[in-house]
Amino acid sequence: MGQGGEPRRAKERDGELGAAVERAQTGDEDAFAVAYRLVQPGLLGYLRGLVGDDAEDVAADAWLEIARDLGRFRGDGAGFRGWTATIARHRALDLLRRRRTRPQATALEQDLHDLPAAHNTAEQAMETLSTRRALDLIAGLPRDQGEAVLLRVVVGLDGPAAARVLGKRPGAVRTAAYRGLRRLARDLGGVTDEGPPTLGESR
Repeated sequence: MGQGGEPRRAKERDGELGAAVERAQTGDEDAFAVAYRLVQPGLLGYLRGLVGDDAEDVAADAWLEIARDLGRFRGDGAGFRGWTATIARHRALDLLRRRRTRPQATALEQDLHDLPAAHNTAEQAMETLSTRRALDLIAGLPRDQGEAVLLRVVVGLDGPAAARVLGKRPGAVRTAAYRGLRRLARDLGGVTDEGPPTLGESR
């Protein structure tokens, strides 16, 4: 957001990320630094949407766990982004529990397989905003929608990967992301009657 197409760039870098993670698992500290540099911006944006100003502290705790358990990770670059997001989310939820604030459970179970893929109005609208402004807007969404949008648009995960992070059905996450982006685009005056926004991928 504010950087035009960050999710697409994240996916384009998945090959580089996967190679860096593989080298880091052999003890290559420079490769771990590369993986950190590729993942941290999206991860920090996600955490800011969950815990606000405590995001950097939560990210630091998450990276300690990531470094400790790196040898147990199995997967490619996209899988690593999902794995790190899962760890970061757990640390964020620990903090929220300590604050005695629990995330709202999603009530959305509708699948969006049959919705037409029209325009990317919502995603495009979000990409024109500064990160701070976008996170402020996302903070106003119901938590299930906000998390889905953060994972899809900020971290750059696809629907199934975001669903694994959240522990929900892919259809429920697609619904939450769609409704969140639709609401954001409406708030920004970017939704028309030409069809629902998409998330830049096939369903």
